[in-house]
Amino acid sequence: MAKFKLVVSDPETGKSKSLEIEGVQAQPLVGRRIGETVDGSVVQMPRAIIKITGGSDKDGTPMRPSIHGGVRTSIMLSGGVGYHPKLEGERKRKLVRGNMITDDIYQINLKIIEKAKKPAKAPRRAAKKVSEKPSVKSSSKPSAKPSKRGA
Repeated sequence: MAKFKLVVSDPETGKSKSLEIEGVQAQPLVGRRIGETVDGSVVQMPRAIIKITGGSDKDGTPMRPSIHGGVRTSIMLSGGVGYHPKLEGERKRKLVRGNMITDDIYQINLKIIEKAKKPAKAPRRAAKKVSEKPSVKSSSKPSAKPSKRGA
């Protein structure tokens, strides 16, 4: 059975949420590729659309979008996912994993594309107005504080 750690990031707020799924809940993600969109109910976010952006396997080997399938292979890299050269033009052979989610994948990175829209609330009924009497001050006394205007 597949067991995944999901990291769901929200670009609007800049925050991310981490959760784990396994068994029947994880099956809709197996066989998907980097760049595909998934319904948010898979990650307990109903009515949201989520995009798969990457991941890594049990050994920490990153998934690379340019490698097809779920294979693990060594390729010559000059930059991008899996290798960041220190010098210009530097290349190195690195171990990376393909872009398909398999049972060997441990962490899957996801990004929210479209959030769930909150249902519109029904308009509130106007409350019955209690007969309001205008508040009129019937004070014949002048105010105790002198006015500073015009002085």
